[in-house]
Amino acid sequence: MRAARLISLVLLLQSRGTMTAGELARELEVSERTVYRDVEALSSAGVPVYADQGRNGGYRLVGGYRTRLTGLSREEAEALFLSGLPGPAGEMGLGDAVAAAELKVLAALPASLRDAPARAGQRFHLDAPGWFGDAETPPLLPDVARAVWRDETVVLRYRKDREVARTVDPYGLVLKNGTWYLVGRVGGQPRTYRVDRVAAVEKTGTVFERDEAFDLAGHWAEQAAAFVRSMLREEAAVRLSPAGMRLLRFAVEPYAAERAAESAGEADDRGWRTTVLPVESLKVAASQLMRLGAEVEVLGPPALRARMADAAARLAALYAV
Repeated sequence: MRAARLISLVLLLQSRGTMTAGELARELEVSERTVYRDVEALSSAGVPVYADQGRNGGYRLVGGYRTRLTGLSREEAEALFLSGLPGPAGEMGLGDAVAAAELKVLAALPASLRDAPARAGQRFHLDAPGWFGDAETPPLLPDVARAVWRDETVVLRYRKDREVARTVDPYGLVLKNGTWYLVGRVGGQPRTYRVDRVAAVEKTGTVFERDEAFDLAGHWAEQAAAFVRSMLREEAAVRLSPAGMRLLRFAVEPYAAERAAESAGEADDRGWRTTVLPVESLKVAASQLMRLGAEVEVLGPPALRARMADAAARLAALYAV
């Protein structure tokens, strides 16, 4: 513990220059007396910590005592500070680790790049949860993340229709629209679990051998696409105005909008195009297509056209003058 604090003290002085004992104490969350003892220990170990006396005094490093990161461009330095997503890292219990790593990198940067974190923070921010999603952190997320980091096989007690137990090799975590998912192997097969449905994480004391060829991002993309395709089991024939074609991607799944655009016929003299739209069900399709208002006409199936006609008639009755 003390060794880590001594390193943090040196890195703070490297990155910020002169700091008072009070400032160091607040940053390190210790007393000023502890700071005095730590500075004395560093001096005894040969670290050139110098105390400036007076009103504007404090501790600083002398003699060019600094480790530099060489060959790092400004763009690379700024991108580096974009990669440490503090919100998700904090939810996984890694907030302190990210902060310590950024401090070490900042201390090693040359003076010309010292403003990299501030520039990145002023320009980019990741707001992972959706607008209307529940952003509450799953209580067992740190336990799951710890197992992922350590390649530890665990037994998950998982809530579905009922609570079940699964022995899982946890390969990775994915944050999608504010919801955390665990991707792991069960019996050699990949499985995906919502972390907020995990009721307990039990250690097995076993470390599994990770398949180094496993690509988490690629696997997730494939599974997400397959999930969307599996939902879109029906089709609707529709006519769309130019505005309807533009707005379709905001009303339906992106995959469905792409398919509809690919299969769209030539525009008529009014610019309307006929196409086939993959849909989940007639009920869902009616709800989605109503968002386009008069920019879409459903041609089939008849049951969906009837739903749209009924909704249009009820709207007309509401707004009849």
